[in-house]
Amino acid sequence: MSYRVLVVDDEPLARERLKRLLDEHTDFSCIAEAGDGQAAVDWLAQFHADLVLLDIQMPGLDGLQAAAQISQQNNPPVLVFCTAYDEHALSAFDVNAADYLLKPIRKEDLTRALTRAAERLSRQQAAVAARTHISARTAHGLVLTPIDEVAYFSADQKYVSMHHEAGETLIDDSLKQLEEEFSQRFLRIHRSYLVAAHRIYRLETTEDGVVLWLRDLDTPLPVSRRHVSGVKKYLRGV
Repeated sequence: MSYRVLVVDDEPLARERLKRLLDEHTDFSCIAEAGDGQAAVDWLAQFHADLVLLDIQMPGLDGLQAAAQISQQNNPPVLVFCTAYDEHALSAFDVNAADYLLKPIRKEDLTRALTRAAERLSRQQAAVAARTHISARTAHGLVLTPIDEVAYFSADQKYVSMHHEAGETLIDDSLKQLEEEFSQRFLRIHRSYLVAAHRIYRLETTEDGVVLWLRDLDTPLPVSRRHVSGVKKYLRGV
């Protein structure tokens, strides 16, 4: 397992030293670097890192401010702060940092921080693998919906909706991510639909094409030509 690391520091020499120290850890790999907090936030909005080694004292958006924004992104990375000033320690842990390193960073301190980061990443991955609920940010805060209550997921351009017993909710997951994670429980029937397999009960051919009926759903869902054989195979096995 190799974890992806983003190194953030406004001093090029500091970044180079961190990268050299990281080279001694085969399970961590520096895949990008940034010279300030805003650059780090912008990079993470487009790409993924498992761990961010983040300086605090930087011009513009400092490390703590950047961390607050990063923590709001989807699937945020683990954070480890690196700074010459220890008065920021408590603030660093307020944003749930895995560790706090004082410059000049010693090899043994970095090793400790990477060990803590790896443990946290391992726990996060285990939690995702065992998800029993789908989380969604709503006007009323974070809402958790049990997987068992989801009838289907639908995609409309970049938006994905979860259709469940209490209604319909926009979520951050993509259909591809959901299909991979819940391959034993949900079946793809269309590029825009992923349905709960245990709710499937009838496939019907109409003048407009093939549709699928789900239990407790008043309206059928379209099945694309590409996925008809997969649905039939599932129904034969029920």
